[in-house]
Amino acid sequence: MAVLGCADIAWRRALPAMAAEPLVEIAAIASRTQKKADRFTAAFGGVAVEGYAELLERDDVDAVYIPLPALMHGEWIERALDAGKHVMVEKPMTGSHAETARLVALAHERGLVLLENFMFLYHSQHAAVRKLVADGAIGDLRGFSSAFTIPPKPLGDIRYLPDIGGGAFLDFGGYPVRAALHFLGGDLDVVGVVFRQDRDHGAVMSGSMLLCNAAGVPARLSFGMEHSYRTSYSLSGSTGRIMLDRVFTPPASHQPVVRVERQDHREEIVLPADHQWANVMGAFARAVLTGGDLRSQDEGTLRQAALMERVLAAARIVRF
Repeated sequence: MAVLGCADIAWRRALPAMAAEPLVEIAAIASRTQKKADRFTAAFGGVAVEGYAELLERDDVDAVYIPLPALMHGEWIERALDAGKHVMVEKPMTGSHAETARLVALAHERGLVLLENFMFLYHSQHAAVRKLVADGAIGDLRGFSSAFTIPPKPLGDIRYLPDIGGGAFLDFGGYPVRAALHFLGGDLDVVGVVFRQDRDHGAVMSGSMLLCNAAGVPARLSFGMEHSYRTSYSLSGSTGRIMLDRVFTPPASHQPVVRVERQDHREEIVLPADHQWANVMGAFARAVLTGGDLRSQDEGTLRQAALMERVLAAARIVRF
């Protein structure tokens, strides 16, 4: 497996998970500059390659991980698939549903694995929460809320370049949206959206969304990069509420604490630590090596892309 782009997420999360996965051998790491590729391979192994296209020409690479800025994904996914490489790509897969659908279809046509890395879905805490809901811990589900907010980044950060990084909505606003799909189902309507957009560089900085499913269960979602750090969700039911923090980017050592509240009842359930990066890397490697079917993930990717597009189209943009 090889890495196409020396992004921070590759250094901090993806490459350590690759190095620890027995089914993965790091063959090469590519950057636009030889110096950066050399620094990454010195830490994680593999051959340092200057240039993304040069990496795709290598015969010793059968799969690539792409952590490039969001709006560069589509081009390099297609070029990797055309080169016969399996692809694991950071979210979002692309900036549009049409392009995402085309690339998913191309991967199927070529018999290649294409996985969008919403890694939080591979953490066991979410299955535990779904079981609590299914077992009636809070009665009938009446509402879902989720937030992913971070402090401002330094000037020049890729998120401030909407034509490359896509802004905060594409970069991490999709996490609460994907969580809503996970808990409320795939048919969500857009009720209302407001985005804050910076006048100077044109990037969406933050926003709030109200969605609902066919049963009228609402999802209240927020994101932004002008806040304190927060990744959380809560589920409200007819008899209680479930709350969970650090839901999208927990470190491998973190033991999630699920808080359950009902009338005259307060409970905290400590769950086992889990390593979502190791889990997603293992799932991808097994699919590549055994021809495993990831079409259920493809369906989620396509629903996500369609919903993100509808949210963007419905957004009231407030410039500041």
